[in-house]
Parts: sequence; C-alpha cells; structure tokens
Amino acid sequence: MTEVSSGAATSYPLTPTVMHALEVSKRGCDELLVESEWLAKLARSEATGVPLRIKLGLDPTAPDIHIGHTVVLNKMRQLQDLGHQVIFLIGDFTSTIGDPSGRNATRPPLTREQIEANAQTYYSQASLVLDPAKTEIRYNSEWCDPLGARGMIQLAAKYTVARMMERDDFTKRFRTGIPISVHEFLYPLMQGYDSVALKADLELGGTDQKFNLLVGRELQKEYGQEQQCILTMPLLVGLDGVEKMSKSKGNYIGVTEAPSEMFGKLMSISDDLMWKYFELLSFRPMSEIDLMKQEISLGRNPRDCKVMLGQEIVTRFHSAADAERALEDFNHRARGGVPDEIPEVSLAGAPLGIGQLLKQANLVPSTSEANRNIEQGGVKIDGTIVSDKGLKVEAGSYVVQVGKRRFARVTLA
Repeated sequence: MTEVSSGAATSYPLTPTVMHALEVSKRGCDELLVESEWLAKLARSEATGVPLRIKLGLDPTAPDIHIGHTVVLNKMRQLQDLGHQVIFLIGDFTSTIGDPSGRNATRPPLTREQIEANAQTYYSQASLVLDPAKTEIRYNSEWCDPLGARGMIQLAAKYTVARMMERDDFTKRFRTGIPISVHEFLYPLMQGYDSVALKADLELGGTDQKFNLLVGRELQKEYGQEQQCILTMPLLVGLDGVEKMSKSKGNYIGVTEAPSEMFGKLMSISDDLMWKYFELLSFRPMSEIDLMKQEISLGRNPRDCKVMLGQEIVTRFHSAADAERALEDFNHRARGGVPDEIPEVSLAGAPLGIGQLLKQANLVPSTSEANRNIEQGGVKIDGTIVSDKGLKVEAGSYVVQVGKRRFARVTLA
C-alpha cells in the first residue's frame, strides 16, 4: 500500500477511503493546490481520526443567494459528509472593507446595518445545503476587531506591495490609471488572516478568489502554521449559457424562488449546459451521470435527465412533494394550461394601460420591459396574445401571462 508523508517524519497509508476522498474533493473543481499536500492531509486525518478544518468565507453583500453561490456550498457538504469539520465564515468585518476581486473600481463598503441585515438570511439559506448540526459558524470580527491599529500594522508588515501588485485586477487598474485605495490592500490580508485564526487545512472559493486564498497560505507560513490547501470552484454559467450567473444579469435561480419557477428555469437550460449543472449542483455520483450521457448518445431523451436534475434541486431547497407538483405544473403549462397556483392581484384605475397593468402586477420590472414582451408576442390575457402596446384593459378579472412562466390572476376595478 502506498504511503505519503505528512509532517517531519510521519507517513500515512493511501487507503481506498483516502483516494475516494481525493476524488470527491476534485469533482468539478477548477484547481486544487497543492494536491500532494491535500492527499497527505487526508491520509493523516484517516489514520489519526482527527477531522480536517475546511473553511469557506462569504461576505454578506446581498440579502439572498442564488444557486451559483451553492457550488462551493455543495463542495463543503460533500467534504462534510466525509467527516470533516466545515467552517462557514461570515465576513462581517471584511464586508466593511469591500472585496476588490474582479473589480475595475473601488467597491463601496457596506454599513454595519446592511451587513447585519444580510447576515441574518445568509446562513439560513446556506443551511439548505450544509448540515447545520455539523457546521461551525464564525464571524471574522471575532479576531479582526481586537487587532486594532498596532495589530493591523504588524499584519501588513508580513506581505509586500510587490506581491500585492501581482494580483491581476490591481495590475490592470494601476496600468490604466484607475484609482486603488490603500484599504483595498487590506482585504486579501484580512481574508488570509482568517485562515490563521481558524487554523484552516483547506479553504474553498470561486476562481476569482485564488489570489486571496494564496495569501492565506503565505500568512499561515509567516505565523508558523502548516499551510492550508486551496480549492477553487468554477463560476456557474447562468441560464443564458453565456455569462456567469448573476442577479444583475437576470440569468439566475434564487434559492428561495417558488418551486415551479425554480423547476421551470432549470428546464430552460440547454442540453449541453445541463451536464455542467449536474457536475456542480447535483449530488449524484459521477458514474451515474456518465451513464446518463451514454444513454443519451444511444437515443434517450435529454429531457428525462433534465427533469431528474430539476427535481433534485427543487427537493433540496423545498421538498419532494414540491418537486412533484412543480413537474406537474410544468407539464400542464407545456400543454398550454395555467398553473394551479398563481398570484392573485387586485388593482384599481380601470381602464388601465397594459404596460402599467403588467408592472403593477409585478409581472415585469418596468413598462419598457412590458413593451418589449408585447413586441415579442410574449404577453397573453386569458390565453389571447396581446399585440397592441396601447391597449387599455377594462375592469374585470383576467389571467395574465408574461413569457412561459410568469402568471397572475388580476382583478381590475
């Protein structure tokens, strides 16, 4: 049996269990640094029975998360299920600095009130993926606030400006004359110091976090600790199949969306994109996913597999019963029907322009979006396509539809 060194003079066997843990770790990941070190940590953990400490830090910059955020949470859960200690770190201190990752301008810091409000919902939503009973929740203000000015200066002395300027977004901004505030240099230092405070064995993050994660390794070395490994996960492509999933781009699936909306959005992704979603979002074994690919190459309808993906995700964030109802609603709508449960809205001001009606019924964000949908033939009233942007809707009760998935029963007086 092969052995691997983990420490000055200790070797541990590479058992099938250890190799399986490595396979689970690498599933869907972009990079695992340093793989040999992580393998040694896994072997030591199995031999000694001491779980590894796995850290994921998220700044509560928004009140909700979408399934793109759950890619790293899924990896945390997989490692949690292997018996390791996962640490869900809420960056209440670092949020006051503002993460410059991927930014071409200084990111405005959040107020304490915004941070506290967002943090309230972050963990409850993350708990839809993680096992709350086995998750350590920490806030980095615990060790960052006590540092004070003296401690911050001592920390800053452990990293050079030259190393900081190796960061791609800093380099581009410097070359193009875009201002870089001094406080932005503190962000990767503070994130790295989190790893020192938590004695992390592994830190997870998106590909855009690689620099910050590496800073954690270097600071642990400076503080005489064993260096953490880092594991980066790809940024999930959104529903459009082009851009990364983002609320601002409208190509996202929120983890708190209604089951039918969530299921319908998953059914809308392309057949090619479905496999990346399976790899990054599903907990099914890769052997099972590979078998699905083979079956499709032999003639199986890809829709069958997409339904399985949709039901798995809806079940995770809602329930199995909700997933079944979402499938029934989807099939019903595919046949031209109206879902059994749709929002009911009461409006006043008849006759009301169709654009205002759609906006006030929360079916579109603006009248310009309403006009765009009308031009594309995407608006129906009681099953009839609306083609007149100047239509005045008289008093009455109507089933109004925008696109394939947005419905409302509107009573207009």
